[in-house]
Amino acid sequence: MSNDLGVRIDPIDHDDAGELLTVRRAAFVAEAQLYNDPHIPALTQTLEQLEDDLARDDVVTLGAWLGPRLVGSIRVGLEGDKATIGRLAVVPDMQAQGIGTQLLFAVLAYLPDTTTEVWVFTGQNSKHNIALYNKAGYEHQFDEVSGDLTYAYLRKIIEAGNIVDDA
Repeated sequence: MSNDLGVRIDPIDHDDAGELLTVRRAAFVAEAQLYNDPHIPALTQTLEQLEDDLARDDVVTLGAWLGPRLVGSIRVGLEGDKATIGRLAVVPDMQAQGIGTQLLFAVLAYLPDTTTEVWVFTGQNSKHNIALYNKAGYEHQFDEVSGDLTYAYLRKIIEAGNIVDDA
């Protein structure tokens, strides 16, 4: 998949793990600063843990490339008829150019046909992230407190391989 910028979106494999780890860390620094929390999992995950995650059958990880450079990624965990998006990341110098939105839509084509709903969560104070998810058709469902952080959970319904517009 590609767009006007020439971004290509494809699955990430083991060979790209080191570059993916770098992209995620660069992208999640702003989140860590927003919440004053350097222990965000995307910042503390080791290369070995990431490689293990990429090898899982119940996880889909896509990358967005601009030429040979990995500029973004998205991870989706699969569980029955539910998919959960996590670690949507775009390198800081390429943010606000539609790459995150492209990843959100591109990953839908990689979900099993049995998927009926897609969930995503983010920190409640991450207004930019919440706006991005709302724009892509995800609706706020509930908030959950975990330690000092409150997460906002958003959902998109999919029926028979088609996206349903809840709005």
